Amino acid sequence: MQAIAQAIAPPEPSEYAAYYGRYITLVASHDVVAALEDQPRDTLALLAGLSEEQGNYRYAPGKWSIKEMLGHVIDAERVFSYRALRFARGDSTPLASFEQDDYVRASGSGDRWLADLIEEFVCVRRATVWLFRTLNPEAWKRRGVASDNPVSVRAVAYIIAGHELHHRTVLREKYLSAF
Repeated sequence: MQAIAQAIAPPEPSEYAAYYGRYITLVASHDVVAALEDQPRDTLALLAGLSEEQGNYRYAPGKWSIKEMLGHVIDAERVFSYRALRFARGDSTPLASFEQDDYVRASGSGDRWLADLIEEFVCVRRATVWLFRTLNPEAWKRRGVASDNPVSVRAVAYIIAGHELHHRTVLREKYLSAF
C-alpha cells in the first residue's frame, strides 16, 4: 500500500483536553507526520555518546533517570498511538488513562541498556509514523474518548510529537546540563 501524502494542520482546542495544549503548541510544523519523522534525529543527537552511568543520572531525588525518561517517552507513544489507531478505525469505545509513574516503575527501563532503549525508541517511532502515514483524510478527523476527554486522531498525532519535544527540552535543560 502506498502512503497517503498530506499535511495535517494543528488541531482546534475543541479536539483535545486543555492539558495537552502544552504539548501541541510545541509542534511548529503544519505537517505533523514530517515532524514525527524528523524528531528522532535531534533526540538521538542528544543521547548519542552518553554512557550507561550518565543514562542512570537523575537531576534531583525522586526524578526519573535518563533511561527511565526515555522509557516513559516510548510507553507514552505506544499508548497514544494505540488511541489513534482505535479512533482512526472508528472504534468509539472510551479508553482509560494510564498512570505514568506506575508504568515507569513497572517498565524496568532503569535496568536496561541505554543503547537498547534508544533502538526501541527509533522502532516505536517508525511504527507511529507508518500508522499516521497511511491514514486517509476522514480518519484524521475521527474522535474518541481517552482519559474521560474527547480527542481527535490529529490531536493525538500532535500530542505525540509535542510530548517528545517536551521531554527533549527537559533532557537538554535538566539532565545534559550536568555533564
